[in-house]
Amino acid sequence: MVTFPKHLLEGYQAFATQRLPTEQTRYRELSVKGQFPEVMVIGCCDSRVSPEVIFDVGPGELFVVRNIANLVPVYQPDGNAHGVSAALEYAVTVLKVKHIVVLGHAQCGGIRAFVDKIEPLTPGDFIGKWMQMFIKPGEVVEQRDHESMAQFVERIEKAAVFRSLENLMTFPFVQKAVDAGQMQTHGAYFGVAEGSLFVLDKVAKEFRSVKDAA
Repeated sequence: MVTFPKHLLEGYQAFATQRLPTEQTRYRELSVKGQFPEVMVIGCCDSRVSPEVIFDVGPGELFVVRNIANLVPVYQPDGNAHGVSAALEYAVTVLKVKHIVVLGHAQCGGIRAFVDKIEPLTPGDFIGKWMQMFIKPGEVVEQRDHESMAQFVERIEKAAVFRSLENLMTFPFVQKAVDAGQMQTHGAYFGVAEGSLFVLDKVAKEFRSVKDAA
């Protein structure tokens, strides 16, 4: 017998009786007029890192795509199916988003699997192949001298945000929108344990605490 998860049904009941009444007008408006989010977030599948929760937004405010380790592939119009590329294409050319945020986070399982060079979980090795997008041909990613494993992993987690931002600019429609001043790209990093948020300073190439800035 297939049983739908009970806690999800209970959660929906709470949503329907508590939150929905306050947002019913918004939902009806979105169903008629469609969605017009100004921000796209490219985040990780990790269940602890929900963009809607972290940024405390309502329905229709974010266009979100999530994958293992919040990676953006390079532009590759090779005739194959590309989920992240499809989401980008829609967000930029149809929704005309004004901002794209790549949201990395601490304790990322995908990054840890990459760092530890784990054996394939299945014959398809989908995670391993996906994480190969993170490095360029011939590039070597290794722990530095006097760098703890925790520091190494955090550095790579943040490097994944840099690489995704770099890959974003290989998409002609992204480059065009940025060059025209119609859109900006941003990097952010979420600390799961503390609930802290760091935003990338592109000039200094450093992640700065939002609390310190405030």
